[in-house]
Amino acid sequence: MAGGGGKFNPDGSKKARIEVIPLIDVIFFLLATFVLFTLSLNKSEGVPVQLPQTQTSAARDPAGAYTISVTAEGTLAWNKDMISLDEFLERLKVIYQQEGTEARFLINGDESAFFSQARYVFDEVRKAGFQKVKIETRVLPNA
Repeated sequence: MAGGGGKFNPDGSKKARIEVIPLIDVIFFLLATFVLFTLSLNKSEGVPVQLPQTQTSAARDPAGAYTISVTAEGTLAWNKDMISLDEFLERLKVIYQQEGTEARFLINGDESAFFSQARYVFDEVRKAGFQKVKIETRVLPNA
């Protein structure tokens, strides 16, 4: 078999080969996709707000928590949905009926929102019977 580049079976047919280089490319692509996906998992579920800075901020886990946002304009959002005060109170009742006091809430308010608005949200969540309530902040950068 002159000039043959591949290997042949005894019956004259060419043997199949698995190319490793494209397989490595696919594996690296899947790895990069997985890394990017896991990095995005720790993002807040609320609408984008400018969080206030504190020196005692700690990492929080938003997974499984309901995020309530108070925007700079004073409007409320439940996760990504803009809601009214009546809808807010109604959703609290529904969550209480479904999950009891074990539901977790993460309140994130814009740093230019009035404190009384964020306090109102915090107070209403606690009055509804929920105890697992956290206020989201960002770490004050070192000067």
